Amino acid sequence: MNAVIKEMITYPIKGLSGQSLEVVALEQSRGFPLDRAFAFARHDSGMDPASPRPMPKSKFLVLARDAALARLNTRFDTATKALFIQDGKEEHVFDCSTDQGMSDASQFLSTVVGLEADKTPNFINGGDLRFTDVCVTSPQYMHAISIINLASVRALSDAVGRDVDPHRFRGNLLIDGWEPFSELKMLGRDIEINGVKLRVLKRIVRCPATQVNLQTAERDMDVPALIEEHFGHRDMGIYAEVLVGGDIKIGDEVSSI
Repeated sequence: MNAVIKEMITYPIKGLSGQSLEVVALEQSRGFPLDRAFAFARHDSGMDPASPRPMPKSKFLVLARDAALARLNTRFDTATKALFIQDGKEEHVFDCSTDQGMSDASQFLSTVVGLEADKTPNFINGGDLRFTDVCVTSPQYMHAISIINLASVRALSDAVGRDVDPHRFRGNLLIDGWEPFSELKMLGRDIEINGVKLRVLKRIVRCPATQVNLQTAERDMDVPALIEEHFGHRDMGIYAEVLVGGDIKIGDEVSSI
């Protein structure tokens, strides 16, 4: 089955906005560049900023729990550690390379999600870690790439009678050309893109994060329950590991082998 890459997105800070990419250099056994490399850990997470470690997503600010994050349009410069936040008509810039900047950003996000003053999160630079939803499973899963089949999202939209934004699923690769939900049958199989080879590891079970409307920041649709109601499972997308690295770009053909 052949398809093409329609979008490539990295989410440098867990729970905040994705950033589109035109070309991505993938490395063997590594995930998307700087995807979920940073995070805001909850005050009681037990995370030591000086010695970060993989933790469940419940330990971080995430859409699954903090829907108000969706009202923010953010961009993170991974080189300078500058965090740009658009909140309605207000623009904010935080220099997360400094203690003061990290503290200011944490306090701002606390206000957005309604945390009390003594529950301010901590900005975490994960270094080589990736705070993906499956990072606690193993290093292999920590560095997995998430792939969304746009035909599957369209099938869900048709089933529920309303448009479902594919970005609700926060995938790294958005691919078009496969049959709806055919990706869920690819476990253990390889995918090739311009000489890059990926191996499918796991179906992605969807969580309450997908309930959040990314335009209104409201929980307006129980996506996991709707997938189960219409298709008998709660899965949308797959995780894959990089077996052979190389460059991939928008428009590249995706082959299942």
